[in-house]
Amino acid sequence: MAEWLVLTLAMLAACAVVVVITLVRHRRAPEDEDPSETPDVIEYMTMWIGVVYAIVLGLAIAGVWEARSVAQDHVQAEAQALHEISERVRVYPADVRDRIRADVNAYVGHVVTTEWKEMADGGEVSRRGDELLHQVRVDVTDHRPADDFQAQAYQPLLDQLAAADQARNARAESTGATMPGVVWFGLLAGAVITIGMVFALQIRRTTRELVLAGLFSALIAFLLFLIWDFDAPYSRGVTASAEPFLRLFPGIGS
Repeated sequence: MAEWLVLTLAMLAACAVVVVITLVRHRRAPEDEDPSETPDVIEYMTMWIGVVYAIVLGLAIAGVWEARSVAQDHVQAEAQALHEISERVRVYPADVRDRIRADVNAYVGHVVTTEWKEMADGGEVSRRGDELLHQVRVDVTDHRPADDFQAQAYQPLLDQLAAADQARNARAESTGATMPGVVWFGLLAGAVITIGMVFALQIRRTTRELVLAGLFSALIAFLLFLIWDFDAPYSRGVTASAEPFLRLFPGIGS
């Protein structure tokens, strides 16, 4: 809710700045100024600046949305691999099977109840999660198959364990922001230039033009907020969720 409040305030602030600058400029403009005499080259430059900036915004939004989707894929892959481990150990003796499943459940429980919040707050996975996954690895690798049936399940279990570890590492690498600082500088500078070109067209103090200028600036503020919100896949408004873990391990969330 706080992030949407920030968005609302940012959009209102963008509108207010444009309207105030327009009113001040109109009050200080010379009496003989004719707003209809805007050079054609300024209109041409304004059009192309808007087009180029729209393309940049579109690419930025597509990039952060793709990063968010990839982050969700990492979660899905990790949860699925751990679920496969829990199911495939059914061929093992009861004590080994129960121990592995208990350690898998302990790891999943830690991820959804503790580590997820640490990723959102600190931008990194927890050391405890590493320890719990290592314990699962020890359980799986230390068991010596007693017959051919267990031996056939051993290598697939190792493959699923490697897949879970790989997905966890990928999740750890995608916890931070995905947009470099130089890109943010370009986006913010482009917003200032694009909105500033509105004044180069000698905007007048009519209600229609003020409303359109305010809506235009609010739209840019909204798109920049959207990029910022998607930029950190696990820690802001529209985030990758732990739902795959909760769906495949329904007892964890209860």
